[in-house]
Amino acid sequence: MRWMGNWRKAAGTGKVVWKPCPPTCHTPPRSHGAALGPSEPRNPRLAEDLGQGDYVPRALPGSRAFTLGIVGAGVMGTTIAAEALRRGFRVAITDIRPECLGTVRTRIATELADPQALGAAWHQAVRRRLEPTTSVARLGRCAVVLESVTEDPNVKRSVLARLEPLLASDAILATNTSTIPIAELAAALADPGRFCGLHFFHPVRCRPLVEVVRGSRTSQATLVAAERFVRQMGKVPVVVGDGPGFLVNRLLFPYLGEALELLLEGVGPERLEGIARRFGMAMGPLRLLDEIGLDTALFAGRVLFQAFPDRIVPSPLLIAMYKAGRWGQKSGAGFFQYAEAQQPGDRKLDPEAERLIAAWSRDCPPLSDEQVLHRLLLPMVLEATRLLAEGRVGSPEEIDRAAVLGLGFPASVGGPLAWAAQLGPQQVLRLLEPWLPLGPRMQPTEWLLEAAGCRPQPQPPFHQTSPDRASGPTSPAPTLKPHAV
Repeated sequence: MRWMGNWRKAAGTGKVVWKPCPPTCHTPPRSHGAALGPSEPRNPRLAEDLGQGDYVPRALPGSRAFTLGIVGAGVMGTTIAAEALRRGFRVAITDIRPECLGTVRTRIATELADPQALGAAWHQAVRRRLEPTTSVARLGRCAVVLESVTEDPNVKRSVLARLEPLLASDAILATNTSTIPIAELAAALADPGRFCGLHFFHPVRCRPLVEVVRGSRTSQATLVAAERFVRQMGKVPVVVGDGPGFLVNRLLFPYLGEALELLLEGVGPERLEGIARRFGMAMGPLRLLDEIGLDTALFAGRVLFQAFPDRIVPSPLLIAMYKAGRWGQKSGAGFFQYAEAQQPGDRKLDPEAERLIAAWSRDCPPLSDEQVLHRLLLPMVLEATRLLAEGRVGSPEEIDRAAVLGLGFPASVGGPLAWAAQLGPQQVLRLLEPWLPLGPRMQPTEWLLEAAGCRPQPQPPFHQTSPDRASGPTSPAPTLKPHAV
């Protein structure tokens, strides 16, 4: 019989522990390869948060308090601008690339195209609120200024240092970085108290979550104002601690990295996408990489590799795709084809991407669909337990909420920790056993071992090779000795 339950804080200590339900609480077991629970969100609060992105046209005053400045007219900059315009804000956007700034109105208009046809008058009003500008000084009249340039700390620091003296004393200076620690970017600022992270997720129109990242010197007043701004944008703010990858990308990159490894181990791209989609993910990992941009994934992955070299696996395929200029939708070529006439649901795999996959593939034993799904999900679960152990978030529910709202994890499952809770920690340990030879990224964390009622044991040396799935693990699994908890 599977023991089910929830992660809860223990009275007195505040430590998160596993609390199994009594046998009478058990629901009929289902395959752990299937989405668990009904089609609607398991958590009522998720249902409320998922409705945050519903657009209700409204008018806002044209004062500085409702003016957003954006530096960087790339994919993220323009989609954030479109969302702000949709919510009634004025937007001033700048970029050092004239060719990028010259097309910004067209790209934002495309992003704002609405099947419900809000009418010509509404679109005309929106166009009047958009101001592309070559003058960085124009942003000095904005209440919030968001840096959204390339994911390079040196470039970002340079842009932020140039912006800071132009802003009003009560303006918020923010970065849309997805992985670079806020403290690293704030080091050269005269007033780091008004600086924070505002990490939007792609596609912005579909992802309700925004990470509000608190640096070590971010003031409480800045945090309060940033959260209020995010809510005015129709998004759900979640305040997270500083550190490489913050919260959501700490969960995302193990998932994407495992997907790239599975490709090279012989799992077909369409099969990989199908397994993720059938589980309930909003989009498959390869489509998500194309949406994010493979260049952004590479730069962000580098930051995470420098922070966690033992469990982030550099992908030769990702590097090859980057060098070939196949950066995803933004470049018109990634894992999928992006011909003008194609509808998003009709995207076909690109033959050149298939050729690169074949060039870097390895001979490995075949995997079942369930094994593939476990390879995708288990690293996310382990990273979630590390975030809890580090105290990056206050509760397991916050992690699950962020995964659903920021990553498109199925709301019907509830999040990676909710999925693990349905199985129980002992079952999660059993699912990990065949993958222990893959190294630290698949090793049970002390947090998980303790939740399962097992004392951590010394781990045997591991080999950075794929295990023989037909015959089981090539190195012994840790001894799991139950003890009283």
